[in-house]
Amino acid sequence: MTALLELAGVSKRFGGAQALVDVDLRIEPGEVHGLLGQNGSGKSTLLKVLSGFHDPDAGTLTVRGEPVALPLAPGAFRELGFAFVHQDLALVPSLSVTENLIVSRLAGGGRIHWRSENAHAASVLASYGLEGIDPKAPIARLTQMQRALVAVVRAVEELRADGHASPLLVLDEPTAFLPRVGIERLFALVAEVVRGGGSVLFVTHDLDEVREVCDRVTVLRDGRLAGTAEVAGTSIDALVEMIIGHRLEPREIQRRPAGAGPVALRARSVGSGIVHGIDLDVAQGEVLGITGLLGSGFEELVHVLFGARPGTGGLQLGGRAIDVASPTPARAIALGMGFVPADRPMDAAIGSLSVADNVTMTTLREHRGAVGLSRGALRASAADIGERYAVVPNRPELPLQALSGGNQQKAILGKWLQIDPPVLLLDQPTQGVDVRAREQIFTAVRAAAARGTAVVCASADYEELAGVCDRVLVLARCRVALELSGDELTKERIAEQVLTSTSAGDALAFN
Repeated sequence: MTALLELAGVSKRFGGAQALVDVDLRIEPGEVHGLLGQNGSGKSTLLKVLSGFHDPDAGTLTVRGEPVALPLAPGAFRELGFAFVHQDLALVPSLSVTENLIVSRLAGGGRIHWRSENAHAASVLASYGLEGIDPKAPIARLTQMQRALVAVVRAVEELRADGHASPLLVLDEPTAFLPRVGIERLFALVAEVVRGGGSVLFVTHDLDEVREVCDRVTVLRDGRLAGTAEVAGTSIDALVEMIIGHRLEPREIQRRPAGAGPVALRARSVGSGIVHGIDLDVAQGEVLGITGLLGSGFEELVHVLFGARPGTGGLQLGGRAIDVASPTPARAIALGMGFVPADRPMDAAIGSLSVADNVTMTTLREHRGAVGLSRGALRASAADIGERYAVVPNRPELPLQALSGGNQQKAILGKWLQIDPPVLLLDQPTQGVDVRAREQIFTAVRAAAARGTAVVCASADYEELAGVCDRVLVLARCRVALELSGDELTKERIAEQVLTSTSAGDALAFN
């Protein structure tokens, strides 16, 4: 069978760093092909060679049996029948959904009939089951899930418009910010592309998703080809070993018994526009998980506790009573609360600033000299954080956005953990992070708890909750429906209770 796409012997060097070394990739017609590897393994560089963004130092490209010269000219991938959905989605926040769907035509000029374009956009969205998205709404007003789905719909529609019989859809970690319902919709779009004769290159860190949707996988490790495998005949453990180069040893968790130790954070009747009447106590050194179905409000709660979103109710933190209606993030930080939000580029850091500038924001007072801040001390402190939390490359002078997603997350987590905050709030802390970085983050969070930090972790990743928490609260109907602890803290048990939580929530509300 003639491959839809075949890359052979692709190499790429950036200065003294070898990003890709003699990498091969073959994608067959009608298959979903996974591209796996740790953060920094070369996946993004390979995709950028395929999109024409990077010029390879060596390598060849064949598309549908025909050789194609490398490097590709800008935009030439469209002529080859390729469409990309990058991790940053490449949407324009200030433009409407309709404008983003036809952005390539907008660049070409010409008269646009907006009434008919908005009507067509509504029809297109409805055909994908996305009737709830207003075509005239600015992208900035959509949820992260809606933005991701709009980006995928745009890519699929571009492939349809190009009319290639065997198109290729490239998805670069598309599920990183999606809840389960969004992932299911995305997989339905993937199935539609394959039914139409196309193929999909699917980049992800989630091995359960690989088992669910991929036919074969190619694994990169340290910029080299670690292997290609049929998914159906390969276990999760074997995939992990291909990705990291050795078996992942099971990690024993010493869970704290519920109610052990003094309370570090107490919330009473906390609410917002989404959650209502939430009561919780978190002890010093305890890791409390918060989860639920989409719309249950579990991810909203940590934002309200930090003062990043308006709310009602009261908190007690460090013996001080706080009205939730009045806190701000600055006040929360002053009271000893840290927060790692899910959306790194928007909420957690400033990507254009250096790693040193980002990770020392919480300790600037310690680095003041006679004539201002000591840049040398800032860089030394950042290098220490990078070493402690395995940030690669550990180069504090680099812009934070130059690091892979997992290494950015470790740096941001280290920014807070260096001050041992009494309370640390986490929102999806391992979202879009590879298997090795996940374990490193789990270890860092448990170590912080052992030092006395009370941790609240909001997550839809049940494996993450089982791997790091002492207790888990399941929210349903915007309220706490049930609590899990001890032997109940397994990935399967948490998933089961979340899926049945609405009935528990109804019973709670009735009582």
